[in-house]
Amino acid sequence: KNKERTNEWSEKTLSVAFSSTKAALALCAHLLIDRGELNSKAKVSEYWPEYGQKGKEETTVEMILNHSAGLPALKTQVKESGFLDWDYMTTLLQEEEPFWTPGEEMGYHMITSGWLIGELIRRVSGKSLGQFFNDEISKPLNLDYWIGLPESEDERVAKVTPFRSSPSDKPSDFADAFKTDLTSMQRLSLTNTGGYDYNAKETYRSELGGVGGITNARSLAGMLTPLAQNNEKLLSKSAVKRLSKPSVNSDIDNMLLFPTNFSEGFMLHMDNRDTFKGEGGSFIIGPNAFGHVGFGGSSATFADPDYKISFGYLVNKLGGEYLINERAQSLIDASYKCVY
Repeated sequence: KNKERTNEWSEKTLSVAFSSTKAALALCAHLLIDRGELNSKAKVSEYWPEYGQKGKEETTVEMILNHSAGLPALKTQVKESGFLDWDYMTTLLQEEEPFWTPGEEMGYHMITSGWLIGELIRRVSGKSLGQFFNDEISKPLNLDYWIGLPESEDERVAKVTPFRSSPSDKPSDFADAFKTDLTSMQRLSLTNTGGYDYNAKETYRSELGGVGGITNARSLAGMLTPLAQNNEKLLSKSAVKRLSKPSVNSDIDNMLLFPTNFSEGFMLHMDNRDTFKGEGGSFIIGPNAFGHVGFGGSSATFADPDYKISFGYLVNKLGGEYLINERAQSLIDASYKCVY
């Protein structure tokens, strides 16, 4: 549970889910879509009027969900601890010019999606993202999962061990862009963060819907179990079917710089094993499965309604993978073998 190996991992241990949190984020949005309170084809400005400026006037909710909105990073310098200030971050985003014309290209919105989707949820529901998730998903399903951790749970959280690069790391186009262009979206997404510290208790408390959920593998899987079993406990059957349909399928993702495949908010099957030169550029799941993976191969979750299985994987050590690591993929493969 800690780097010194003096604090044993237990059933009660929690860890940061990083981008696997986006499965929870997307699910919150789809609850509102399924209820008719949010329309994915509507302009974002119908719900968030201040957003409709500086080339973002025609941006739709679907573009926010499928990573084609053009705001995968911020060009404006983020103030110290800015990530912990919701109003500050949403104001920056609404005043930002997009990297591309929304809807014409796509690029993974690594961190910004949390505020973009989360603000839509807040505007429509009247609740903060963390409160909405707690009321509508986490509590009803009896999950050990928070977007905005209560102080009472801090001691259960395993500190994340960061990835240490080495000369033997496989090269990738993302890494090249990060190193050579200080104004690239790759560089800005990871450095223009206001000193973001994923191990700080202040960060645990903030509602970072793109990267900051805190949970365990059991609850990652448990959140998607009703969708895998298609029992309409959270979403209608037609809504679940929508989650497995590609909304945007890129030849090249502008951010990750390899092909990706997304529905409205969820990652779908991605097989780049024969073409991607970096580490962990694939997510091999069923053709109708949907889920998400987290930073450095540290987490993964998906639901597969064809086989009625849901899956969760979460560790507290980051690797150099862009999607998932070999261990997680081997567990996914083994899970499928159990139900074939």
